[in-house]
Amino acid sequence: MLKALAERFVQGRYDVDKRRQYARAPLGFDPANWAMLGELGLIAAMLPEAAGGLGLDATGIATLMEALGHGLAVEPLVENVVLAARLFAAQAPAALAEAWAPHLADGSRRVALAHAEADGRAGVLRVSTRAEGGRISGEKPFVIAGYGADGFIVSARESGAPGEAAGVGLWFVAADAPGLTITPWRVADGSVAARLVLADVPAQALAGGAGAIAEAEVLASLACSAEALGTMARLFADTGDYLRTRQQFGVPLASFQALQHRMVAQYVAIEQARALMNLALVSWGQPGFADAVRGLRAFIAPAAVDLGHEMIQLHGGMGVTDELVIGHGHKRLLVISRWPDTPEAALDAFATAA
Repeated sequence: MLKALAERFVQGRYDVDKRRQYARAPLGFDPANWAMLGELGLIAAMLPEAAGGLGLDATGIATLMEALGHGLAVEPLVENVVLAARLFAAQAPAALAEAWAPHLADGSRRVALAHAEADGRAGVLRVSTRAEGGRISGEKPFVIAGYGADGFIVSARESGAPGEAAGVGLWFVAADAPGLTITPWRVADGSVAARLVLADVPAQALAGGAGAIAEAEVLASLACSAEALGTMARLFADTGDYLRTRQQFGVPLASFQALQHRMVAQYVAIEQARALMNLALVSWGQPGFADAVRGLRAFIAPAAVDLGHEMIQLHGGMGVTDELVIGHGHKRLLVISRWPDTPEAALDAFATAA
């Protein structure tokens, strides 16, 4: 039922022109659409019951994100809900969590995770932002879907703490906190990220640390993979329609065996990705869940980008234009192939566990 609701949402509000309009908005999406997602319960569906949500498991979240990915929806559900809001609900003190829970569930407020820094690399933690006496100073240049957020979960190292991961804690910073400067910048897919500069900003301590972020990113990585799977299926279907319609030498392009072979190779990639997705979903709640997600991520991230390249090639020069969903979908696949982790980092972690 929730999948059908998500499908009706994109069918009623999305086409190429509307998507372009949404992506060009100041926030990178239409606030009216975000409010509608809240009204429909699709935001709350991805939150735990303790945070006012429906408590969907990994299968439910993946099903919703695949449907929204197929519709090329631009709303940052993975970034602001699956990752940030769930992390906030799990780590915030009871009073703070209760005050924010209704607003996060209905979409009237958003939170974003401010963790990555310029000195970091894929799979390597580098946190230079410092926390001392309940105040934070530092810079977080890569806050995905952070522009327009009402609050931020900021990772910071407590002064004097040794080691890379040791001493890294989580702090909550309101968007209107004194000393906080927020600068927007556009990501390749048109979404709007934020650069935070924190100059002795007051913050409220949260529980957890770098380990809590890593744990939260596993589910976010699964959700991104599900979105990528839906987008891959959409680009594949649209390209199939184009090849059956476009004619050359008096026959449809789909009749050429060389093009059939290229489409079959991408069909196989989609089926492999779906099989790995199912393998990860049946591991939910088991010790091997994170490793199954990393294995899925290591495959689907590069496979999705390769599929986008192929679909553009099969459309010819028009494949990169804004008049077709092919270019839009490929740009989104490029972004989620690198966030929240890279396929190389996922593969390294998978190999280490194996």
